[in-house]
Amino acid sequence: MTVGEREGETLQHSADMPEEVQLIVDALDDKRAKDVLVLDLHQVSSTLDYFILATGESHLQLRALQDSVRERLKEHGFRPRGVEGPSERWVLIDYGGIVAHIMSPEARAFYDLEGLWADARRVQVAPA
Repeated sequence: MTVGEREGETLQHSADMPEEVQLIVDALDDKRAKDVLVLDLHQVSSTLDYFILATGESHLQLRALQDSVRERLKEHGFRPRGVEGPSERWVLIDYGGIVAHIMSPEARAFYDLEGLWADARRVQVAPA
């Protein structure tokens, strides 16, 4: 079972996915992010639409993942509202209703955003 899957849970793909979500997933895939997960927060948050969670296995990979996401979205006219980090454990890139969390394996396990947002729908988004 991968991160984002739970026994008996069905992952869903949405054709109406915002362009930014696909671009983030593609940018993360380009730099070999691990365990990329998209959470649809529409039903559980009044201020957020999507979280994209990904794991980077080193500080250098976290930096490369952040740079890849920011560059890819900038090429398509999207600029972040804010960036928290980078740190050696976690980078948060805020695109308004869409937030990318790029974390070390230890930070991802410790903060357990998947557990905190367990009621959110998991959406399968394959890299393009």
